[in-house]
Amino acid sequence: MADKDKNDGVIIIKKYANRRLYNTDSSSYITLDHLAEMTREGIEFQVIDAKSGADITHQILTQIIMDEEAGGSQMLPVTFLRDLIGMYGNSMQAMVPHYLEMSMAQFRDNQLKMRKAFEESMGSNPLAKLAQQNMAMFKAATDAFMPGMAKPGEEGEAAAEDTPAAAQSSDELDELRKQMAAMKEQIDKLSN
Repeated sequence: MADKDKNDGVIIIKKYANRRLYNTDSSSYITLDHLAEMTREGIEFQVIDAKSGADITHQILTQIIMDEEAGGSQMLPVTFLRDLIGMYGNSMQAMVPHYLEMSMAQFRDNQLKMRKAFEESMGSNPLAKLAQQNMAMFKAATDAFMPGMAKPGEEGEAAAEDTPAAAQSSDELDELRKQMAAMKEQIDKLSN
């Protein structure tokens, strides 16, 4: 934990000569898969060579990318890789890291904007709305088939309405049937 505090929340990972990685924060040995997961979760870490004390984070992150690419999760097109290799030794080499950082930051911003727009158009949780509709239908069905089972706070609401209980129950039953027919239609569409 002391290593984490010294480096502004950055977890120190030590790489030993036997290629083992040691997480100084959790006091445990980890794998490259663990580091990949930490990266996906946004956990900051720095990999230090245990013998020399050199920062080898760049090499480890590159190795994780190579493992991901070799494992079938190919994300980098061949033309991009060729262009990237062609930039080494080029007069533009110094500009490439900054350009790639800016491009990735813009990509993340656009991704957040798209996610926000999608959530706003669908509501923050479309399944929650469906659950609310299901609960309302369940309550209507319970009230229709067991009229005397209303909860204490709900009795005053039912008495305060102008329509007679029998007519109201019939209307609720009709509404329930319509909703059930609509749900059956939706289920039929989804199963096809």
